[in-house]
Amino acid sequence: MNDKTPKPVPRRGSPRSGEDDRARQLPKRFYKNAAAVASDAGHAIELDGRPVKTPKRDTLYLPTAALATAVADEWNALGDTIDPARLPLTKIANTAIDGVMGREREVHDDIVRFIGNDLLFYRAEAPEGLVARQSLAWDPVLDWFVDTYDAEFRTTTGVMPIEQNLLTVAKAASALTDENALTLTPLHVMTTLTGSALLAIAHKRGHIGIDEVWNAAHVDEDWQIEHWGEDAEATERRAIRRNELEAAACFLALARL
Repeated sequence: MNDKTPKPVPRRGSPRSGEDDRARQLPKRFYKNAAAVASDAGHAIELDGRPVKTPKRDTLYLPTAALATAVADEWNALGDTIDPARLPLTKIANTAIDGVMGREREVHDDIVRFIGNDLLFYRAEAPEGLVARQSLAWDPVLDWFVDTYDAEFRTTTGVMPIEQNLLTVAKAASALTDENALTLTPLHVMTTLTGSALLAIAHKRGHIGIDEVWNAAHVDEDWQIEHWGEDAEATERRAIRRNELEAAACFLALARL
């Protein structure tokens, strides 16, 4: 894992006071220890010797020891209940195995559709400060696509759709050629969370770190917060999105080791 990739930080302990009712609805922890176990089929996670299954009852096999260890760590970090919100890597793995395997082309094509209508193409007309921030965060990424893939995209102001050259989109999409279900899934998560496949690809290639991805995806939102403030509920939603983005980046990095 390079220094641009966030490491998962398992969250321990009892839920906060506002989560007491929800905690009572969660299943109780029934195991003492989670461990990553290698086999010919891949790296499984065992809870006291019993393999973790996906919701569709397939064994949760992972491609690398590093990813399996990280998933086992988040199971070990649980408190007295099994809270899915504290298992973000497991959630991505379940999605990959149950929902993406066998549908790789469909998920690939969905990411490509984002490339054709990416967040980075749509710029504000005003105020001047926001326009400058968008350019500062987004133009270097678009320039990198020109340099790396010979893919030069058009930008516009306003919200009316802009049509990109199909060859340009295909050049950028070539970055996804060798992806499988377990790498397409975190890339799709990053794309949908940010509204930008280009940011996800640039991160995958090591061009930008996850902080840069987050900041670039939230230029407009940050501007609004600075000028109008943010309520507690919005702050909580934002924290959840950030955790999901970091989990996706971590999963992607560890799946490649």
